[in-house]
Amino acid sequence: MKRKIALITGATSGIGEATTWRLAENGYDVIITGRRNERLKDVKEKLQKAGTRVLALCFDVRVEFEVKSAIENLPDDWRKIDVLVNNAGLAAGLSTLQEGDTGDWNRMIDTNVKGLLYMTRYVSPLMIKQEKGHIINIGSIAGKEVYPNGNVYCATKHAVDALTKGMRIDMLKHNIKVTQVCPGAVETEFSIVRFHGDEERAAKVYDGFDNLLADDIADCILFAVSRPAHVNINDMIVMPTAQATASLFYKK
Repeated sequence: MKRKIALITGATSGIGEATTWRLAENGYDVIITGRRNERLKDVKEKLQKAGTRVLALCFDVRVEFEVKSAIENLPDDWRKIDVLVNNAGLAAGLSTLQEGDTGDWNRMIDTNVKGLLYMTRYVSPLMIKQEKGHIINIGSIAGKEVYPNGNVYCATKHAVDALTKGMRIDMLKHNIKVTQVCPGAVETEFSIVRFHGDEERAAKVYDGFDNLLADDIADCILFAVSRPAHVNINDMIVMPTAQATASLFYKK
Protein backbone atom coordinates (compact mmCIF):
# COMPACT_ATOMS: atom_id res chain seq x y z
CA MET A 1 0.00 0.00 0.00
CA LYS A 2 1.35 3.42 -1.00
CA ARG A 3 2.25 5.65 1.92
CA LYS A 4 0.64 9.07 2.01
CA ILE A 5 2.71 12.24 1.71
CA ALA A 6 2.52 15.18 4.12
CA LEU A 7 4.23 18.54 3.65
CA ILE A 8 4.88 20.44 6.89
CA THR A 9 6.18 24.02 6.95
CA GLY A 10 8.27 25.23 9.88
CA ALA A 11 9.24 21.61 10.57
CA THR A 12 12.52 22.32 12.39
CA SER A 13 11.03 23.00 15.83
CA GLY A 14 7.92 23.18 17.97
CA ILE A 15 4.54 22.16 16.57
CA GLY A 16 5.95 21.61 13.09
CA GLU A 17 8.61 19.16 14.23
CA ALA A 18 6.22 17.34 16.56
CA THR A 19 3.65 17.03 13.77
CA THR A 20 6.29 15.69 11.39
CA TRP A 21 7.17 12.92 13.82
CA ARG A 22 3.54 12.10 14.61
CA LEU A 23 2.62 11.76 10.93
CA ALA A 24 5.80 9.80 10.15
CA GLU A 25 4.97 7.39 12.97
CA ASN A 26 1.54 6.90 11.45
CA GLY A 27 2.49 5.94 7.92
CA TYR A 28 3.33 9.19 6.15
CA ASP A 29 6.31 10.06 4.01
CA VAL A 30 7.17 13.66 4.86
CA ILE A 31 8.33 16.78 3.05
CA ILE A 32 9.84 19.07 5.68
CA THR A 33 10.52 22.75 5.08
CA GLY A 34 12.28 25.48 7.03
CA ARG A 35 14.74 28.34 6.78
CA ARG A 36 17.40 26.86 9.09
CA ASN A 37 19.28 24.41 6.91
CA GLU A 38 21.33 22.80 9.68
CA ARG A 39 18.22 22.18 11.78
CA LEU A 40 16.46 20.83 8.70
CA LYS A 41 19.30 18.38 8.00
CA ASP A 42 19.30 17.25 11.63
CA VAL A 43 15.55 16.53 11.62
CA LYS A 44 15.88 14.73 8.29
CA GLU A 45 18.69 12.49 9.54
CA LYS A 46 16.78 11.53 12.68
CA LEU A 47 13.65 10.72 10.71
CA GLN A 48 15.58 8.63 8.21
CA LYS A 49 17.25 6.69 11.02
CA ALA A 50 13.76 5.92 12.29
CA GLY A 51 12.84 4.52 8.88
CA THR A 52 10.88 7.42 7.41
CA ARG A 53 11.16 8.56 3.80
CA VAL A 54 11.96 12.28 3.89
CA LEU A 55 12.44 15.17 1.47
CA ALA A 56 13.93 18.32 3.04
CA LEU A 57 13.43 21.70 1.34
CA CYS A 58 15.19 24.78 2.67
CA PHE A 59 13.34 27.96 1.71
CA ASP A 60 11.51 30.93 3.21
CA VAL A 61 7.70 30.81 2.99
CA ARG A 62 7.69 34.63 2.99
CA VAL A 63 9.36 34.72 -0.44
CA GLU A 64 6.91 33.79 -3.18
CA PHE A 65 9.43 32.82 -5.84
CA GLU A 66 11.17 30.48 -3.39
CA VAL A 67 7.86 28.76 -2.58
CA LYS A 68 6.90 28.57 -6.26
CA SER A 69 10.29 27.14 -7.24
CA ALA A 70 10.30 24.57 -4.43
CA ILE A 71 6.86 23.22 -5.27
CA GLU A 72 7.19 23.35 -9.05
CA ASN A 73 10.49 21.46 -8.86
CA LEU A 74 9.28 18.66 -6.62
CA PRO A 75 10.42 15.24 -7.89
CA ASP A 76 7.60 13.29 -9.56
CA ASP A 77 7.37 10.79 -6.71
CA TRP A 78 6.78 13.60 -4.20
CA ARG A 79 4.11 15.56 -6.07
CA LYS A 80 1.05 13.66 -4.85
CA ILE A 81 0.75 15.54 -1.57
CA ASP A 82 -2.08 14.29 0.65
CA VAL A 83 -1.68 16.70 3.57
CA LEU A 84 -0.34 20.27 3.73
CA VAL A 85 0.30 21.58 7.24
CA ASN A 86 0.64 25.38 7.12
CA ASN A 87 2.47 25.61 10.43
CA ALA A 88 5.19 28.23 9.85
CA GLY A 89 4.27 31.28 11.90
CA LEU A 90 5.43 33.56 14.70
CA ALA A 91 4.73 36.43 17.03
CA ALA A 92 7.20 39.31 17.17
CA GLY A 93 6.98 41.90 19.89
CA LEU A 94 4.28 42.69 22.45
CA SER A 95 3.43 46.37 22.53
CA THR A 96 0.66 48.87 21.91
CA LEU A 97 -0.06 49.72 18.30
CA GLN A 98 1.21 53.28 18.70
CA GLU A 99 4.56 51.97 19.97
CA GLY A 100 4.78 49.01 17.61
CA ASP A 101 7.84 48.04 15.62
CA THR A 102 6.89 48.05 11.94
CA GLY A 103 9.65 45.53 11.23
CA ASP A 104 7.93 43.14 13.63
CA TRP A 105 4.60 43.82 11.94
CA ASN A 106 5.96 43.03 8.49
CA ARG A 107 7.62 39.85 9.73
CA MET A 108 4.34 38.58 11.20
CA ILE A 109 2.21 39.55 8.21
CA ASP A 110 4.68 38.11 5.72
CA THR A 111 5.02 34.79 7.58
CA ASN A 112 1.60 34.19 9.11
CA VAL A 113 -0.54 35.44 6.24
CA LYS A 114 1.47 35.64 3.03
CA GLY A 115 3.49 32.51 3.74
CA LEU A 116 0.31 30.50 4.30
CA LEU A 117 -1.18 31.95 1.12
CA TYR A 118 1.87 31.22 -1.03
CA MET A 119 2.10 27.63 0.18
CA THR A 120 -1.59 27.01 -0.40
CA ARG A 121 -1.53 28.71 -3.80
CA TYR A 122 1.16 26.38 -5.14
CA VAL A 123 0.30 23.12 -3.34
CA SER A 124 -3.48 23.15 -3.74
CA PRO A 125 -3.41 22.71 -7.56
CA LEU A 126 -1.55 19.42 -7.02
CA MET A 127 -4.36 18.30 -4.69
CA ILE A 128 -7.03 19.50 -7.11
CA LYS A 129 -5.42 17.45 -9.87
CA GLN A 130 -5.74 14.28 -7.79
CA GLU A 131 -9.20 15.30 -6.48
CA LYS A 132 -8.27 14.80 -2.85
CA GLY A 133 -6.15 16.28 -0.09
CA HIS A 134 -6.26 17.94 3.30
CA ILE A 135 -5.02 21.43 4.23
CA ILE A 136 -4.32 22.06 7.92
CA ASN A 137 -3.84 25.69 8.99
CA ILE A 138 -2.33 26.40 12.39
CA GLY A 139 -4.30 29.31 13.78
CA SER A 140 -4.44 30.46 17.39
CA ILE A 141 -6.78 31.49 20.16
CA ALA A 142 -5.46 34.92 19.06
CA GLY A 143 -7.46 34.40 15.86
CA LYS A 144 -10.67 34.17 17.87
CA GLU A 145 -10.19 37.12 20.25
CA VAL A 146 -7.81 40.03 20.80
CA TYR A 147 -5.68 40.52 23.90
CA PRO A 148 -3.75 43.57 25.19
CA ASN A 149 -0.68 44.40 23.07
CA GLY A 150 -1.47 41.51 20.70
CA ASN A 151 -2.93 43.80 17.99
CA VAL A 152 -1.02 42.85 14.81
CA TYR A 153 -0.31 39.24 15.80
CA CYS A 154 -4.01 38.79 16.59
CA ALA A 155 -4.89 40.40 13.25
CA THR A 156 -2.71 37.93 11.36
CA LYS A 157 -4.34 34.98 13.13
CA HIS A 158 -7.80 36.43 12.50
CA ALA A 159 -6.73 36.46 8.86
CA VAL A 160 -5.84 32.76 9.10
CA ASP A 161 -9.32 32.13 10.53
CA ALA A 162 -10.97 33.95 7.60
CA LEU A 163 -8.69 32.35 5.01
CA THR A 164 -9.45 28.88 6.37
CA LYS A 165 -13.18 29.53 5.93
CA GLY A 166 -12.52 30.85 2.41
CA MET A 167 -10.41 27.80 1.53
CA ARG A 168 -13.12 25.48 2.81
CA ILE A 169 -15.54 27.08 0.35
CA ASP A 170 -13.10 27.16 -2.58
CA MET A 171 -11.92 23.58 -2.09
CA LEU A 172 -15.38 22.10 -1.50
CA LYS A 173 -16.03 21.00 -5.09
CA HIS A 174 -12.52 19.51 -5.34
CA ASN A 175 -13.02 17.05 -2.45
CA ILE A 176 -10.23 18.71 -0.44
CA LYS A 177 -10.62 18.94 3.32
CA VAL A 178 -9.64 22.11 5.20
CA THR A 179 -9.07 22.27 8.97
CA GLN A 180 -7.90 24.99 11.34
CA VAL A 181 -6.27 24.10 14.67
CA CYS A 182 -6.19 26.98 17.16
CA PRO A 183 -3.96 26.42 20.21
CA GLY A 184 -3.83 28.40 23.40
CA ALA A 185 -0.54 28.61 25.31
CA VAL A 186 1.94 26.07 23.92
CA GLU A 187 5.49 26.10 25.23
CA THR A 188 7.74 26.08 22.15
CA GLU A 189 10.18 28.68 20.81
CA PHE A 190 7.13 30.95 20.34
CA SER A 191 7.74 33.29 23.28
CA ILE A 192 11.52 33.30 22.78
CA VAL A 193 10.93 34.53 19.23
CA ARG A 194 8.28 37.02 20.38
CA PHE A 195 10.69 38.52 22.92
CA HIS A 196 13.63 38.56 20.49
CA GLY A 197 15.67 35.88 22.25
CA ASP A 198 14.97 36.90 25.86
CA GLU A 199 14.66 33.38 27.32
CA GLU A 200 14.09 34.57 30.89
CA ARG A 201 11.11 36.71 29.90
CA ALA A 202 9.80 33.92 27.67
CA ALA A 203 9.94 31.37 30.49
CA LYS A 204 7.77 33.59 32.71
CA VAL A 205 4.89 33.27 30.24
CA TYR A 206 4.48 29.63 31.27
CA ASP A 207 5.10 30.01 35.02
CA GLY A 208 2.47 28.70 37.40
CA PHE A 209 0.36 26.45 35.17
CA ASP A 210 0.59 23.39 32.94
CA ASN A 211 0.80 24.68 29.37
CA LEU A 212 0.15 22.71 26.21
CA LEU A 213 3.03 20.90 24.52
CA ALA A 214 3.79 20.68 20.82
CA ASP A 215 2.87 16.98 20.95
CA ASP A 216 -0.64 17.89 22.09
CA ILE A 217 -1.22 19.86 18.90
CA ALA A 218 0.40 17.14 16.79
CA ASP A 219 -2.15 14.73 18.28
CA CYS A 220 -4.98 17.05 17.21
CA ILE A 221 -3.62 17.22 13.67
CA LEU A 222 -3.32 13.44 13.51
CA PHE A 223 -6.93 13.14 14.70
CA ALA A 224 -8.13 15.52 11.97
CA VAL A 225 -6.27 13.80 9.12
CA SER A 226 -7.26 10.30 10.26
CA ARG A 227 -11.03 10.86 10.10
CA PRO A 228 -13.03 8.89 7.50
CA ALA A 229 -13.28 10.37 4.01
CA HIS A 230 -16.76 11.78 4.67
CA VAL A 231 -15.71 13.66 7.84
CA ASN A 232 -14.06 17.10 7.87
CA ILE A 233 -13.03 18.80 11.11
CA ASN A 234 -13.53 22.48 10.27
CA ASP A 235 -12.10 24.06 13.40
CA MET A 236 -10.47 23.10 16.71
CA ILE A 237 -9.76 25.37 19.68
CA VAL A 238 -7.34 23.63 22.05
CA MET A 239 -6.49 25.18 25.41
CA PRO A 240 -4.60 24.22 28.54
CA THR A 241 -7.03 23.35 31.33
CA ALA A 242 -5.69 26.39 33.21
CA GLN A 243 -6.44 28.83 30.35
CA ALA A 244 -10.02 30.03 29.74
CA THR A 245 -9.42 32.84 27.22
CA ALA A 246 -6.49 34.34 25.35
CA SER A 247 -5.52 36.36 28.44
CA LEU A 248 -7.21 34.65 31.41
CA PHE A 249 -5.15 31.99 33.23
CA TYR A 250 -5.36 30.27 36.59
CA LYS A 251 -1.78 30.29 37.86
CA LYS A 252 -0.74 28.76 41.17
